[in-house]
Amino acid sequence: MTEPLRLLITTPQRILVELSDVVALRGEDASGAFGLLPGHVDYLTVLQPSVLRWRRAGGELGFCAVRGGVLSLTAGQLRVACREGILGTRLDELEARVRESREAQEERLRQARVEHLRLHTQAVRQLVRYLRTEGETPFSPEGDLP
Repeated sequence: MTEPLRLLITTPQRILVELSDVVALRGEDASGAFGLLPGHVDYLTVLQPSVLRWRRAGGELGFCAVRGGVLSLTAGQLRVACREGILGTRLDELEARVRESREAQEERLRQARVEHLRLHTQAVRQLVRYLRTEGETPFSPEGDLP
């Protein structure tokens, strides 16, 4: 019997999953869905934004939504490096957590755009104030322009 796979899923900030008894993993890359079992030849691929699914030796299922990443399988060591991952034990709960995370990220982006616009407007106003001389605007015909 082949030894179970060791699974390690990491982000730049932390280790999400570290297991030593994975008997099956499913993922998705540009070519579509794929599966890996113990004894599989070495494998390297770029993951699409998707949900990784695995089964442990005891039958427990695990899920991790990833925003893309790199998956490598070498000598029974299955490693996934991703920018962001959200763990779950049930798909419906994971879907809700991914939706909440996406909404929070969209809100942060909206706030960043508003702040960017506010700073841009403030900078333009400062430039206009700086360019004005007493009673003149830089666009008046009385200005120094030839």
